Amino acid sequence: MIAHGKEIKVFSANANIPFAQNVCTELGLELGRSTVKAFADGEISVSINESVRGCDVFVVQSTCKPVNDNLMELLIMIDAFRRASAGRITAVIPYFGYARQDRKAKGRDPISAKLVANLITRAGADRVLTMDLHAAQIQGFFDIPVDNMLGNPLFANYYRLKFDDQRNDADDNFCVVSPDVGSVARSRAFAAKVHMGLAIVDKRRQRANTSEVMNIIGDVRDKICILYDDIVDTAGSLVHAAEAIKTIGGAKAVYACATHGVLSVGDSGNACQKVEDSCIEELVLLDTIPMPDDYHGKCIRQLSAAPTFAKAITRIYNETSISSLF
Repeated sequence: MIAHGKEIKVFSANANIPFAQNVCTELGLELGRSTVKAFADGEISVSINESVRGCDVFVVQSTCKPVNDNLMELLIMIDAFRRASAGRITAVIPYFGYARQDRKAKGRDPISAKLVANLITRAGADRVLTMDLHAAQIQGFFDIPVDNMLGNPLFANYYRLKFDDQRNDADDNFCVVSPDVGSVARSRAFAAKVHMGLAIVDKRRQRANTSEVMNIIGDVRDKICILYDDIVDTAGSLVHAAEAIKTIGGAKAVYACATHGVLSVGDSGNACQKVEDSCIEELVLLDTIPMPDDYHGKCIRQLSAAPTFAKAITRIYNETSISSLF
């Protein structure tokens, strides 16, 4: 590995090309020329169409749906850059798939997040840049440096502007709500940034992708509440939490935000439609995962994380601190 490439180049696979283009716009660069496609049998084919010898290469690829295809594209691109003598390869993974499989919940369970970390490292990545890992300990699954950025500054700025005319000195009319006990730490950090109180939705999960709300810990009555989480998948937990905040807690209004909008469509229904039909006034997501092509509702909006990633890429290239961004 060359400690510092002579030139910076950003490439993208197929998961979220508009995001990679936005990052390049922020950097004042052209997106690197490459071709990533599939053969008739589903095998991934990658061609790098420009020289990367000695360069600092950044490969932008979220491992979102289709997770395994996007993961293989990332791994094959990393291998291609390594064999093309890139000076340093950084895997820029705005959304890290398999992050929820970070421990053994029962006997004979895999720890898939660790397996994926091993694959990325073995493929030839020199470092990883990501945002809001579902579990912070996943950074330790890698044997290479991992920069795990935070999305909460983007949401904090958004809500400061949105509710500026409704806030008082004590902010007693607002409250950040954690949708479950497992999200308390990130919700507390967010509440501190926006100078609001904190409440917690206590729930009991009966089986995967379903939840039963049990109680509201904290005072949310007559307040504008902001549900804060890292991932919205089926949206069941988020919608149930919002209903509980309104019906049990007596909240005035419920807003929600999350870094990664997986927004699955499955046996439990369409996540986007659930949000649209719920009491949530607005769900704000970052663009680490592209919105579904068929979404035409008004309740969900995206903020761009591209400027944050561009700043981080610049600091990695210049060998300066990333943590100071937050």
